[in-house]
Amino acid sequence: MTDTPPLPGGYEISTDPDRLDAGRVHHWLSTDAYWAIGRPREKQDRAIAGSLNFGVYDTASGEQVAYARVVTDMATFAWLCDVYVDRAVRGKGIGVALVGAVREHLRPYGLRRIMLATRDAHGVYEKLGFAPLAQPDIWMALTSDR
Repeated sequence: MTDTPPLPGGYEISTDPDRLDAGRVHHWLSTDAYWAIGRPREKQDRAIAGSLNFGVYDTASGEQVAYARVVTDMATFAWLCDVYVDRAVRGKGIGVALVGAVREHLRPYGLRRIMLATRDAHGVYEKLGFAPLAQPDIWMALTSDR
């Protein structure tokens, strides 16, 4: 597995749910993330409540600048989703460091698989060892427009 890149100076990662700015997360995702455009606040709040959440924070201001969410059984499987870095701080390596921190946080559980879906950030995830499905033909999904 590839090394986890360090978070740039002036930022810190936390899984403390009390630090999350749920309103900001909802705004980012529902207005600027192609996979969550229009997601209702109540649905986002339920997603946060049922997930392991990661926030990246500016150490000087305490302001949240990035977010990632993991749905997992902590035994065999995890789904990494809703990864978002505020446009104002993109290009600093925060996203790669955040996903690397998620991977390292989950490592002790010995999960067989961590899944994710992306249209446009393959390069970010490849730096951390993610690869296309080896056997995509065995995977299926039940989807809903809700």
